[in-house]
Amino acid sequence: MRILTTGGTGFIGSHTTVELQNAGFDVVIADNLSNSNEQVLDRIEKITGKRPAFIKADLSCPKECKQVFDTYKDIEGVINFAAYKAVGESVEKPIMYYQNNLGIFLNLVENMKNNGVKYFVQSSSCTVYGEPDSLPIKETSPVKKATSPYGHTKQIVEEMLSFITASTDIKAIALRYFNPIGAHESALIGELPNGVPNNLLPFVTQTAAGIRKELKVFGNDYPTPDGTCIRDYIHVVDLAKAHVVAVKRLLENKNKENLEFFNIGTGKGFSVLEIINSFEKTTGVKLPWSFAPRREGDIIQIWADTKYAEEELGWKAQETLDTMTLSSWKWQQALDK
Repeated sequence: MRILTTGGTGFIGSHTTVELQNAGFDVVIADNLSNSNEQVLDRIEKITGKRPAFIKADLSCPKECKQVFDTYKDIEGVINFAAYKAVGESVEKPIMYYQNNLGIFLNLVENMKNNGVKYFVQSSSCTVYGEPDSLPIKETSPVKKATSPYGHTKQIVEEMLSFITASTDIKAIALRYFNPIGAHESALIGELPNGVPNNLLPFVTQTAAGIRKELKVFGNDYPTPDGTCIRDYIHVVDLAKAHVVAVKRLLENKNKENLEFFNIGTGKGFSVLEIINSFEKTTGVKLPWSFAPRREGDIIQIWADTKYAEEELGWKAQETLDTMTLSSWKWQQALDK
């Protein structure tokens, strides 16, 4: 069975492609390489022994998106990772985020409908919950006003999916995942953003490697035990495996609704300072860092209730925080070589 992974050369997409191929799926990646590079295909092939099909395409362009489905007539399911994803940037450039993220989604589902492709897994986010009233967050927790345009695009896509799955043959699962970090144990793939990283761990590892002068910790006056923001950090390989389980659930018609939602996290919250401490402990590297003012759009603290995903999907995160920070450093060291 062939699965299309959009944004499949990116951080989460590349790890999911590896797990899909390990599970016996044929994969075609569609990516415009705006935040990744084509060498990832070589690395996926080295890990799995199989090279995924690849087509360079800007999926926000209707013509280019159609070309993907015209070229690969045997696609049975789509996993959508293609989106701009930086919270801070989305606050500065909201129009760009709405045009890209929503345009990609609409082009995909239109081509799915036209080509009889029925199964869709959406890369959603815990940002749909906004600033939570209580923790941990369950799938039944209210979806509140978004704190950033990035989070708002995730909310809008989920809302559109609810109508689309009610009126077409498309069945969908939205995986609301928390904060993916870490890298593949081979150190052949990991998170490698173009330019200055927006996510915490790449900035940590690049600072430790001397690429960045200093790590800035945004805010030290939040109402948390150490004053810094708290997130539910999940190993990217655990997250990738959840996508494989979700695809199988749809293909085997085990879904209970036309659209299902699952929280994908560890169920534990860690602060920014705890991430730094874990990194320094596992690597032995002292990290230069200092506090900076709060960053607009950041949620104070959030972590998942993962019970529903564990019961329904039979999936559970396995890796520890120390494994996540150490694998990120090994990936950075491999890049430096």
